[in-house]
Amino acid sequence: MDVGGERDLRAHARARLRDGLEQNIRLVLAKSAIALLEQDGDDREPLRIGLEFGVHHRRLGWGQGLTMLTCFGNLLPHLDAKERPRAVYQGLDAVSRETAGAAQRFILKPLPGPTPPASTLKRWFRQFLAVRDEEGAERVLVSAVRAGLSPAELAELLFAATTDYRYLQIGHALDFVNKALEALDLVGWEPDVTEAVLSSLVPGIAAGSRQEESNAWRHPLDLVALLEQAFPQLPAALTEGRQAQGAWVGRVALAEQVLADDPQATMEALLQALREGATPEQVAGAVSYAAALRIARFHLSNEFGDWDTTLHTFTFAHAVHMGLRRIVTVPEAEAAQAELLRGVGDAAMSIYLDRFLNIPPTRIPEPQPRGDQPERMLEQLLAQLDTQQQVNEVAELVARYLCEGGDERHLLAQLGHALLREDRDFHSIQAVEAAFREYELLRGTPEATHVLIAAARYLAAHAPTPRAQGQTYQIALRLHRGEHLFEG
Repeated sequence: MDVGGERDLRAHARARLRDGLEQNIRLVLAKSAIALLEQDGDDREPLRIGLEFGVHHRRLGWGQGLTMLTCFGNLLPHLDAKERPRAVYQGLDAVSRETAGAAQRFILKPLPGPTPPASTLKRWFRQFLAVRDEEGAERVLVSAVRAGLSPAELAELLFAATTDYRYLQIGHALDFVNKALEALDLVGWEPDVTEAVLSSLVPGIAAGSRQEESNAWRHPLDLVALLEQAFPQLPAALTEGRQAQGAWVGRVALAEQVLADDPQATMEALLQALREGATPEQVAGAVSYAAALRIARFHLSNEFGDWDTTLHTFTFAHAVHMGLRRIVTVPEAEAAQAELLRGVGDAAMSIYLDRFLNIPPTRIPEPQPRGDQPERMLEQLLAQLDTQQQVNEVAELVARYLCEGGDERHLLAQLGHALLREDRDFHSIQAVEAAFREYELLRGTPEATHVLIAAARYLAAHAPTPRAQGQTYQIALRLHRGEHLFEG
């Protein structure tokens, strides 16, 4: 094998990928992704190139493009091997389109003088964000990275600051924090990359809308006041329940309470679950499940745009859930968990505000085994997604497939394929990726099926599209194989 020649081809593909990002050329991006992932290529390589390009070429910092790139990176293990270059291509295309024509971003220098301890950096970071001082906050964050804080400590700093405010930027700020951390998990926590990625989050956190300033969270019920009364009780509830952790089994009951029309009772139920031994992660998981049920029960008589309302709540709740899993190793972890649990409260209140979208609630399918062939159902799933608004029909197919004992790996791969063949849609990508992750954590329970039903319904509501991205990808694939584009 000509190792040198292969190295030259990969170097050429990397260079062309950067050209495609800079010049926003879909065909070049697709051909580069195919070349770099050919023959078990390292998928981290194009992801890293796209990540570094995105954080340096958008003055506004982290946005939808980089979030989609990370979502596709997370989905890769669930996809068939032949689909992975297409996923990488779509993520790179999202970054390229969002940065096209944007001003370049320059990372600020750290604070002058000796670096203060981590506790001081955390306090200063939050103080700068309190007054929306983007420059000061970014310099503190850069200093924290250069001081050698661990990934968990950096995550805790960002999560704590973001949950100082209620449902910041309708959930996007915390969701973006989670996705930036996951992006670094994918490509590696090298200091220069970490500094560029995490500092890109600051503009969105500093400028994001805070729901304590919104009318919907203040009237007719003051949800912010309700949360502020509950938050001081979190540390004591955690301490009380510590000895009983490991025996709590109240996920479904807690989720149903969160879905009820009584926010005061919901907050007390969250605190009581902690007192009874539920871990912060378990409480966050129950709230994430409740948020997924809002989508699974979304009635089609609602306005189409309201799908996004439920999606924002779900991805926010999911981000809090993932955050609590991430920070368990930080010093004084219980205090850090108490701070991030404020995000669980925010998610619960957002679920409450979404309650009208489940009036009446759509019935979740509960099929009985009848000997259907699971693989045939996977074909039917794609056929249903070729027609608009087959939302309930697709949900029924997913439920029946799992009921008949179909291989979950094939179902996840088919849903991933169904997502990839559509044109890029930020919220559909978020819905499927978050649902896959929650499904992994719920595997083997009825709740896991409900989460996949939610993702399938959301995808069906937003399909089919013109599928122009897929056409470009097919052209790139044929060119890569040396095939003729036109016959005759």
